[in-house]
Amino acid sequence: MLRAAAPWLAAALLSTQAQAALKVGDSAPAFTTPAAVAGKAFDFDMAATLRKGPVVLYFFPKAFTQGCTLEAHAFAEATPRFAALGATVVGMSHDDIATLKRFSTEACRDQFAVASDPQAATIRAYDASAAANPQRADRISYVIGQDGRVKFVHSGPDPDEHVRQTEAAVRKLAGK
Repeated sequence: MLRAAAPWLAAALLSTQAQAALKVGDSAPAFTTPAAVAGKAFDFDMAATLRKGPVVLYFFPKAFTQGCTLEAHAFAEATPRFAALGATVVGMSHDDIATLKRFSTEACRDQFAVASDPQAATIRAYDASAAANPQRADRISYVIGQDGRVKFVHSGPDPDEHVRQTEAAVRKLAGK
């Protein structure tokens, strides 16, 4: 009986893992969406932001959950280093803008913007949907170059690793 269940179990486990469709070199989808920084709402425009420098776009499942709050704290601490390299950090989840206004202050410590994608359109465009709940984002980070192309992708459960890996990728992109 266990032998017959093994293929099903393996398939079930594999189906819950994130499969980032965007690969290094792919064009990153442009988008404009409501966002917040320091508790203030604004329209985040990816194309306009890329004109200033590379973008670290990280997707997170849900504001104010333990892992997402830890990740926001880590990105907040690292944001001055990203800025020194000319990069902009933006987080994205399916949370509504009212929730993200609070999250931008409490968890992001007023350091970077968090974007709202309640319809999960951008989450789907970046193939960042969680397998268990496609409306929610999985924990995936992208570094997008000024040319609009994906330069680096990282997927995994460790929030600190997203910051370390994306910072290393931005440093490499900046030649530092």
